[in-house]
Amino acid sequence: MYDALIIGGGAAGLSCALVLGSAKNKPFAVNKKIAVITHQKTSHLQNALFNNVLGLEPGTTGASILEKGKKQLSDLYPHVAQIETEKVSAISKSVHGFKVETNKNTYEAKLVVIAVGYTNLMRIKGLRDYIEPHPKAAIEKDRIWLKNTNHLIEENLYVAGTLAGWRSQFAIASGSGAHVATDILTLWNGGKHTKVHDKIE
Repeated sequence: MYDALIIGGGAAGLSCALVLGSAKNKPFAVNKKIAVITHQKTSHLQNALFNNVLGLEPGTTGASILEKGKKQLSDLYPHVAQIETEKVSAISKSVHGFKVETNKNTYEAKLVVIAVGYTNLMRIKGLRDYIEPHPKAAIEKDRIWLKNTNHLIEENLYVAGTLAGWRSQFAIASGSGAHVATDILTLWNGGKHTKVHDKIE
C-alpha cells in the first residue's frame, strides 16, 4: 500500500516525485511510502529541445532530462520507488483508496497522481468520465484533459501537467507537478500549508 502513487515519468510526474521525496525528514512525511511509475516512451519530452527555460543550459534535450530526472530522484531520494517498464491500464476505487493495474502488476495506493500526456491516446480505464477536450490546446490537435478543480479530480485523485488542463510548456508542466506535491504535503500535514526548500547555510 503506497501513501502516494504517481503515474507518469515526464516533467510533471518527476517534479511531483522530487518534491514529495524531499520532504522525507518532515515529521508528517517521514514514514510515507511513495512510488512513481516512470513510463516515458510517450512523453513529449522525448523529442523536445530547450532554449527558453530558466536554469537549463540552452540546447538541453528533453530526453536527457528524462534520464537525469530519474537519476536525480534515485540519488537524492532513494526511498521513492521507481517502477519502470510498466504501463498503467486501469484505475479503480478500493477500500483504502485506489487500485492501479499495469501490464505487469497491481498496486494499492491511498492517493494517486495522474501525470501522463494529454493526447487522446490515453487509454487508462476508469478515467473516461473525467475526459473532456483540452481547454488550452488547438482544437485540431485533439488534446484532452481530466476535468479537475485546482488539480483535484476527486478526493485523493490528482492530475498534473498538460492533462490537468495546462499548456504544453516544460516550466508549466514541472510547476504543476510541484504544485500537486505541495498540496499532498499540506494534506499530510493536517491542512497546514506546506512547501519544502533547501537553503545554503
